[in-house]
Amino acid sequence: MVGQALAGQLRGLGHEVVCRQRSELDLLDQRAVGRFFSDEQIDQVYLAAAKVGGIHANTSYPAQFIYENLMIAANVTHQAFLAGIRRILFLGSSCIYPRLAGQPIHEEYLLDGRLEPTNEPYAIAKIAGLKLCESYNRQYGESHGVDYRSVMPTNLYGPGDNYHPENSHVVPALIRRFHQAKLDDAPSVQIWGSGRVRREFLYVDDMAQGCIAVMNLPRAAYELQTDPMRSHINLGTGEDVSISELAELIRDVVGYRGDIRYDPAKPEGTPRKLLDVSRAAAIGWKARVPLAEGLRRTYSAYQASTRLTEEIEHV
Repeated sequence: MVGQALAGQLRGLGHEVVCRQRSELDLLDQRAVGRFFSDEQIDQVYLAAAKVGGIHANTSYPAQFIYENLMIAANVTHQAFLAGIRRILFLGSSCIYPRLAGQPIHEEYLLDGRLEPTNEPYAIAKIAGLKLCESYNRQYGESHGVDYRSVMPTNLYGPGDNYHPENSHVVPALIRRFHQAKLDDAPSVQIWGSGRVRREFLYVDDMAQGCIAVMNLPRAAYELQTDPMRSHINLGTGEDVSISELAELIRDVVGYRGDIRYDPAKPEGTPRKLLDVSRAAAIGWKARVPLAEGLRRTYSAYQASTRLTEEIEHV
């Protein structure tokens, strides 16, 4: 989802974009990554690749989440450096911040407290990725002209998301669940947790615009908003909703008329996760797509992909 949005907007700006599917390039293979950078003429890298998922996936596959994300960050960053690439934008996640961080969450709160246990392995890998970028800047910034940057987006959603029945994030999971409940005329939909925890959601096209803005910011302007040991910039809307409010919005968008039931015995993660986006605002970026509109666009894309799948299955 993230890579597609970035590639589409970069092409729209006239850039030549080099992408590889997982089947074409294994980012866990250091030699393969090295050959890729040697063979291609690349001057900027947007590192959006990651192993991601919701609470169920994170708690079920912690070893895979920390190993694969560590390897992706290390292989891409180091091999890009060896190939002489001076510009990287690393995409992290708002889960890097402490579980009980002050709200809204400023960039300076990183490493100030314990992480949320349900996604700690993923968060540690993402922290390592941004610290890789910082460390290469500190050691090779002057000698090699390295300028590696990081953004920390809040929860993302939009067309092209992962709708796996067990491993998806909350927005695609709820879209799929309400859509299926509508088709089945089910009397209710059950949701993990109490519904009271609060989350911030950023439409993927807004995120892509923010990434491009940060990547192309003059170095002096970027350094004005960061420092060598806190060099990332938050990307978010500056507004959050409860999971119950989100569920009501998605139910209305889907057109489901049944009840919503909550299971407080299930894990629900950090109580609240709202980013401070003042640094992003200072560079001139702001999210544009309201949550309700973004959900409508996302559901329309999901319906289109579902119809396409059904047509293929009937051929």
